[in-house]
Parts: sequence; C-alpha cells; structure tokens
Amino acid sequence: MNNVVKMQTTTPLRPVDLNSKQLDLVHRTIAKDCNSEEFDMFIEVARRIGLDPFRRQIYCNIYNKNKPAKRQMVLITGIDGFRAVADRNGNYRPDENEPEITTLEELKEPLANPRGIDKAVVTVHKQDREGNWHPVRGVARWDEFAPLDEGYDEEDRGEQWPDGNKKMTRVPNGKLQLDPKNKFWQRMPHLMLAKCAEAQALRRGWPEDLSGIYAPEEMHHADTIELTASEVVEEHATLQRLQQTRTAGTILFLWAAGEPLEPVPLGELGDRCMAFISASESATELERWKDTNVHAMREFWARAKSDALEVKKAMERRIVELSKPMEE
Repeated sequence: MNNVVKMQTTTPLRPVDLNSKQLDLVHRTIAKDCNSEEFDMFIEVARRIGLDPFRRQIYCNIYNKNKPAKRQMVLITGIDGFRAVADRNGNYRPDENEPEITTLEELKEPLANPRGIDKAVVTVHKQDREGNWHPVRGVARWDEFAPLDEGYDEEDRGEQWPDGNKKMTRVPNGKLQLDPKNKFWQRMPHLMLAKCAEAQALRRGWPEDLSGIYAPEEMHHADTIELTASEVVEEHATLQRLQQTRTAGTILFLWAAGEPLEPVPLGELGDRCMAFISASESATELERWKDTNVHAMREFWARAKSDALEVKKAMERRIVELSKPMEE
C-alpha cells in the first residue's frame, strides 16, 4: 500500500466587510488620527488579513502627527490576532511547551530588570506542502523589547512656578528604568516578553500575511521603524557633513579633566571605555567621568545599544568594587 501524504490546502482569508455606517464609525473612533489615504490603507489591510477593527483585532497608531516629513502609520494587532491569521492558513500549530525564559543573576537591576530576564524564546510549527511540520522560533531579548527609559534626578535650581511653588528640574541620570506607566511589564514581565517572541516567530513563519504589522508589546521601540524618504536624505546630508569634518562614525568623549574632547570611532568606543573602567582606581573619579560624559553615553546607547549596556554594567560593578572599604 502506497503511503500518500495528503496535501493541505491553504484556506483563503475572509475579508472583513464593513458598510458605510461602520466605516464611518471606525474612522471616528478606532482610526480617528488617520487621514484619508491612511484610513484607506488601514481598511484594506484589515480586509486582506481578515481582522475585525471593532474587536480590536487590528488598529493603528499615527506617529509624528504634527510633523508631515516624519508622519507614519503603524498597524498593530494583539497576539490573538497574529495567531488567528496564522491559523486561517491551515498550516499553523502552536507549541505544546511553555515559552523558554532565560534569567541571569548578573542582569538583575532593581529599576530596569528586577528579575534578571535575558530573553524569551517561543516556538510555533508550520506545515510544508509535503505535510511535514517544522519549528519556527522567535527570540525576544529584554534589553531590546522591554520599555526601558532613561531615568532622571530632580534638581532645585532656584526656579519657581507662577504660583510661587518650587520648580524642580528633571535632569537625565543615564540610568535605565522600566517605564513606570507600563504596569503590565512590571507585573507580568515573562508574559509580555513571551508575546514579543511569539510575534517574531509568527511574523517569520507567515511573512506574507504579517509583515509590517506589530504587536502592542513591541511598540515601545516604534522609533526603530524604517525612516521616511526625507529622513534618509537628511541622514545622508548629515553623514556628508560629518565626513568633511572627519568625525563620521565617532562620538566625542572626555577621558580626563584638562584634556581635549576626543572623537572616538564607534567600533572602538566599547573597548576604550572598558579599559578606562578597569584602570580606574577611584569610585569618585569614575562617577565624575560618568557624569561628564552623560550625553556621550546617551548617544553611544542610541547608536550601539548592546555595547553601551555592557559598558554601563561594567562601570556600575567597578564603582561598587572601588567603594568597598579596604581590608586591613
């Protein structure tokens, strides 16, 4: 008897059909920030992938609403919407195992990562035309997806509000912390990071349906979305100006008081900082160096996040070591 594998056909996605009254309601509520072209795009995508705006299976955010050159619409759906789209194709199977969450003791930070989470890995399964199932893995790292913001200290600069009350000035302190307004990431960090990992897996497995659509848990880093054409032109002009002054790909750092600022190539900055930190013999001097270069460190974090985080951790460890009393 011949063993014949039954071919599984893909079920076409059912468009979400809305009448004129429903379309008007969606535009006035769910997509109220969209202009006409953005709203047409939003409805067309919802129709193509078969998700219902009224059930919040799909919605959109408009970024830089008041800046025409940077204005951008981002389509968002919850993780259940991702699963529904994959399931309708007829070749999706969720994993029977729970997400893999990796934690490391050295990553624990009270404000930025209280549980020391490193990454989440979620596996889904996709069936090929021969009927074989293949795992598709999605990985989400804490330092790339958690809603981390730079913290600040409040300084009294002698200023007052019109009513006479003291006005405190917020000054960035270079320390990362979880967004205090995002309670879900603080209460359920494993679940939130796992959703990001699952969205990565589903987007990899079903790119034709899910490319360009994001889960809400991913949206804290919406500034990493592709640049507009005008921003690309401006970046090119900026790069040319930097190259003319021979500072392209560098960050200005001050290594010691009285020395001039040095443009350090981005690829060398991590190693230079690590060497400086290791050679430091005073916690006070190291703290002063950190405060002097706070803006440079912020730029380093923006341009090479992983390297900057490693430098930050090494600096904090070294300050703790140098602050311990000398043993007799």
